[in-house]
Amino acid sequence: MLTKIMRTVLIASAIALTGAAQAAEVKIGFITTLTTPAGVIGEDMKNSVELALEHIGNKMGNLDVVLIMEDDGFKPDIGKQKTDKLVKQDDVDFVAGYIWSHVLLASAKSVLDADKFLISANAGPSQMAGKRCNKNFFSTSWQNDQTPMAMGEYLNQVGVKSIYVMAPNYAAGKDMVKGVENTFKGEIKGKDLTKWGADAQLDFSAELAKAKASGAEAIFVFYPGKAGGAFIKQYQQAGLQSVMPLYTVFTVDSIALPKLQAGGLTGVLGSKNTQEWSPDMDNAVNQRFVGDYLKKHGKYPSFYGAQAYDSILLIKSAVEATGGNLKDKDALRAALKAADFDSVRGRYTYGNNHMPIQNFYLREVVEDSAGRWTTKIVSTVFKNHQDPYASKCKM
Repeated sequence: MLTKIMRTVLIASAIALTGAAQAAEVKIGFITTLTTPAGVIGEDMKNSVELALEHIGNKMGNLDVVLIMEDDGFKPDIGKQKTDKLVKQDDVDFVAGYIWSHVLLASAKSVLDADKFLISANAGPSQMAGKRCNKNFFSTSWQNDQTPMAMGEYLNQVGVKSIYVMAPNYAAGKDMVKGVENTFKGEIKGKDLTKWGADAQLDFSAELAKAKASGAEAIFVFYPGKAGGAFIKQYQQAGLQSVMPLYTVFTVDSIALPKLQAGGLTGVLGSKNTQEWSPDMDNAVNQRFVGDYLKKHGKYPSFYGAQAYDSILLIKSAVEATGGNLKDKDALRAALKAADFDSVRGRYTYGNNHMPIQNFYLREVVEDSAGRWTTKIVSTVFKNHQDPYASKCKM
């Protein structure tokens, strides 16, 4: 009889412990830019996160998802303040998002020192891939250098011998320049790093004149958000499309294209860019994401949105792999690193620094069957590409 009683007590204790391990909900804080002209990017990410939650029924396993969206105002200090709030006041389980490298770099310590998980849905500064890599940091995008590295390699493939380079003067801009310099074998005739931030430079007339005078065969630029649209407009007005073909990263995307089309800036059609994702990728998850986004918002999602969508699916895969036990950090970490989910870009793996090892594609700006400007994949530039900073990560 005593044995039976003891067995009953042990079973009851086990059930109680299981209940304690099972959290009541998953709390996700998401940092992006929702104000300033750069808010158009944050809106795309917000729309995509909300669509992902809709697609999973706002559930991860048996747990409800609580989403807390915060605006970084395009400023590192505000981003850190909002991150501190999510970590200390809201006590979220995961902090995700981050468009800007300088905002991520200012905020990462707050999350990681609290032993919480940080999922970058866009920013990929070299520091976080290398010496500042961390066991609790994961990316659903790329390391900044990789996309321009793919463009540099494509320029080699088509025999371009010289380029003029332009980018904004901040962490990601410098990584973009470094990336194209790492692979491009021709001559860089000139380089301009322009003012960035809430009061970013939007008049590029002087730089475009310098580019034209340099004698470069082509021009390579990185200008996300509003600055990208301003650059494209001025590039066409300067008549450079017939003189210097345009090659871009993070400039001509699904956010910029509707505005460029409305403005009649046909010079962008046929231009080339590189990326790890494109709206036309032929897999079921991506087709559902793009199709439902088009129905809901009347426009294509951007790569920012695709990576934000994936951040939710990655978190879901880890929560479900651990049975909702959010206190078992080791198990969650192992599940995140496994990346055992169907990404909109297709399956990928993680390197030792928790940056994706994935393909990079050449995309061309085209008009779809409904007359909308979008991008399509032309070729694969890199297969299973790992960033160049992984060797500096000691994990």
